[in-house]
Amino acid sequence: MARQWRSDLAPEVLIFGGAGLISLLAFTALILVPAIGSFGRGWEKATAAALSLVVLIALVAVGIAIGLVIVYNWDELSRLF
Repeated sequence: MARQWRSDLAPEVLIFGGAGLISLLAFTALILVPAIGSFGRGWEKATAAALSLVVLIALVAVGIAIGLVIVYNWDELSRLF
């Protein structure tokens, strides 16, 4: 008999995990790879990679901050709609 795959994770965890994975792949393909490919020397490539990761960290921090503001003010925001 074939064993049926069953996840013990909540659907939200799978959705947000998948969205995070897709976002990371998009960042790598659209920002990191072109930035590294634009330079020839090793130190230039390392610097481009480091700066790209700083940008990624900044974008994640802004997303977390916006999410925290929404969660913190959810009562007021839910009354608007």
